[in-house]
Order: sequence, then structure tokens, then C-alpha cells
Amino acid sequence: MTERPEDATPPEKSGSARPGRFALVVAAAVILGAIAGLAGVYGIGGGTRNAVATLPPSAAGDAAATAPAAGADATCTAAADTAKRIAGLAKGELAAFAPTQKPTRLPDLAFLDPEGKPVKLSEVGGDGLKLVNIWATWCVPCREEMPALDELQAELGAKDGGKPGFEVVAINMDTRDPAKPKAFMDETGIRNLALYTDPKGQTFQELRAVGRGFGLPTTMLIDAKGCEIGHIAGPAEWASPDALALLRAALADGGPNSGAN
Repeated sequence: MTERPEDATPPEKSGSARPGRFALVVAAAVILGAIAGLAGVYGIGGGTRNAVATLPPSAAGDAAATAPAAGADATCTAAADTAKRIAGLAKGELAAFAPTQKPTRLPDLAFLDPEGKPVKLSEVGGDGLKLVNIWATWCVPCREEMPALDELQAELGAKDGGKPGFEVVAINMDTRDPAKPKAFMDETGIRNLALYTDPKGQTFQELRAVGRGFGLPTTMLIDAKGCEIGHIAGPAEWASPDALALLRAALADGGPNSGAN
């Protein structure tokens, strides 16, 4: 699980003893690694619009080696075909959207519903497309994009109790204060998104196994079978015309209520 800034602790001082060369090298490596990780999560150190988290070289190599085989699924061909057909719409405010190149199924993530009861990703959001967003209140880009996700849900999600062809499934990753996510949503006027939570952070680990979830926010567009159509590592303007055009095209390609709105 990615550390919050306040979780980081500096190396212990060595007292009057003079530290050896090896200890200094180790301490420097730890500090540089922490800076790189935080820069990725919060989008600093590069000025790019979409933050992409970085891992230490060894961890990144391990993820690259396991990710391709972990999520591959031949039954997800239809989702991969949709990704190819909408790839040209990944532009403007959604230029960082990465269409899935091969049939890929995401894990059936386990988390808590708004009442605090265990639930699986396959059990929420109806039988249409789902935009799965992983966020936390301590992640500044996450906080900034939540109003747009809320607006997107109001625009394309279920209306008047109807069967949705699209749903934003935003899963909060705060691990210390369970009341904080709800307070944030209330304070910022988030009214259309259901508050799903994962206080244990297991969702993050499961996504890493298939090459996702290396930073916050992470967002994935999937179909009802859990097959990925595309993803973004970092924030996006989800209520923008560019985002709506891409999502409506994906709905037209395979959503049960694609004609809504």
C-alpha cells in the first residue's frame, strides 16, 4: 500500500557514533526512493497532467514480469475490440486514456459497500460498463477529480431507479479514519457517487498483480464481465466533452442502456 506523507519516518540518528559509508549509502537510497514514490502519487516533479506513480527498479521489474500473464483472458475479446474502436477518442482531456491492447480481466475486487458490508466488484454497478476509480482523501489529485466523477455519474449513470448501462464505482483507500471519506464527500457536495471503501488496502495489492494500482488515482473502464477496456494512471477531467464522447462510444459498443441520455 502506498504510504501517506505522514507515514514516512526519517532514519534514526546514530548518536555520537560516526556512521559508516555503507549506512550513509543505504539511508540515501531510502530517502530517494521515498521521494520518487511520493512524486508519482501526487503528480509532482514533472508537471504532467496525469500523475504516474513510480516503483523502485526491482519492484517495477517484478510487476512487469507478472502483469502480462496475470490478467490475460481470451473471453475478454469483445472488450479488447471495443478498446480498439474507441482508441481514436482518447484525446484532449482524456489523452492519457490507455486502451487495453489485449483481452484482460481485472480481479473481482473485494471491498465494503456504503453500509459497511463486504461486496465484490461484480456485484455492484449493474450489468453495464463500470468506471472503477481508486482514490483516497490524502491524495490531492484524487480530491480534485472527485467532483467531475460525481458529475459524470449524474450524466451517464442510473436515473429514476432505472437499470444503468454505466456506473462510476469509486473505491476509497483511507486506512486510518473511516469517517474521513464520508466527511470529505459531504463537505465537497458529492451526491451521486456511492461510497465504497477498502480500509485494508487489499484492492491496491490485487490490482498491482495485473499491472494496475501503482499510484493514486487509478481508473479503469471495464465491462460487466470485469474485462478491461482501458485505464488511466492519474487524474482526468471525467465530466469533460472528451470524456463523455469516449464513454458514450464505449456504451454504444456494448452497454445495455447505451441509448440513455
